[in-house]
Amino acid sequence: MGAQYYGADSENGDRIDDPSEDALVMMISDLNDSDNTFVVVQPDEDDPLWFASVAVLDEGVYEIVRRDTTRNEHEVTTATGINDIAHDLTIWMAARSISTR
Repeated sequence: MGAQYYGADSENGDRIDDPSEDALVMMISDLNDSDNTFVVVQPDEDDPLWFASVAVLDEGVYEIVRRDTTRNEHEVTTATGINDIAHDLTIWMAARSISTR
């Protein structure tokens, strides 16, 4: 059974359906600069209207991209705190789930 709302996929093939904040922390913590450089979270649909990604820039530095075509949003930021990144993404994704139902 697929995710009810969205799924998180990492470059190394790991997938978590409807990831919690703790699951996002785990996935981001597992990123490295060789073979698992990013995580993408998006709705489980053929042509998703939004997505968020976290990618390793340097050791301990991450690029966060948030894109929502329905709200004409495209934001690119950098951060170092994995817990803060996961918390912010969880809030951002919840707002998308509410607005797209």
